[in-house]
Formats: sequence, C-alpha cells, structure tokens
Amino acid sequence: MDFKDMDALITFAIEREKEAAKFYEENSESEMMSGKRQMLKEFAAEERKHQRMLEDFRATGIAENIEGYRFEWITDIKRSDYVEPMAYRPGMAYNELLMLAMKREEAALKLYNELLDKADSDDAKTLFKMLCQEEAKHKLALETMYDDYMAEMGD
Repeated sequence: MDFKDMDALITFAIEREKEAAKFYEENSESEMMSGKRQMLKEFAAEERKHQRMLEDFRATGIAENIEGYRFEWITDIKRSDYVEPMAYRPGMAYNELLMLAMKREEAALKLYNELLDKADSDDAKTLFKMLCQEEAKHKLALETMYDDYMAEMGD
C-alpha cells in the first residue's frame, strides 16, 4: 500500500471502517435470532466509533481522546490464526459468526499495524496505536467468547 500523503492514508482507513460497519449492519438485518442480530449491531457500532476517530483526526490533525487513553498490552491467544477466512451466510451458527468476526478483527489489526508504520507524525502514530489496541481488544474478546462457547458445547 502506497499513499501519496497522510490524508490519503487516513481516507483509506476511514473507508475500511465504513465497509466493516456496513458489513455488520447489513448482515444484522439477515439474522433471525435476536442475540446474533444484536451482536452484529454492536460490532457495527464499534467500527463507526473508529470511523469517527479517524474523521476527527483528518479534520483537526489531532487524535481525540488521546489524553487519558491508557495503552496496555493485549494478549493474543491466536485462535483466529487457525481459522480460514469465510463469507457471511444468513443463519450461520454462532461459533461460525464468532470465527468470521475474529478473522475480520485480525485483518483490521494487521492493517492498522501497517498504517502505523506509514504514519508521519507523532499524533498519527498515536492514533494508529490506539486503533491497533482497540482491534486487539475486539479480537481477544471474540476469541474468548469463541473459547467459552466451544467449552460449553463440550469441545
């Protein structure tokens, strides 16, 4: 990925967040089970939050909420490393939905790490570090939900 300037890089990241939110929003409408529908809507809301962070940064050059943001090490339990990318299907099993989402979060984390390497200012680097951490937290939460669910199922 080559970007002519920081604005192009931020615009690219915003578009990825919009695509992710749209994916979860559209697929939530296909779900018959309210729990899965709600989970997809929550995923979409998280992606919209990231989109707003990036849009605020593009507009002001300042990553909102940097002050007071606490960076911490997020454990990677690597469940998504053993999952093949998959397409969404209405009515897919809960564990499959979790696998799909954790694989998407893995890809987002990888993207933000790549964009972090390309960032040209301290504020941009901090913004991408924040987004890396947020994606890592989502990935860990999904992998933990997956592990808990599979344990309940006797696996």
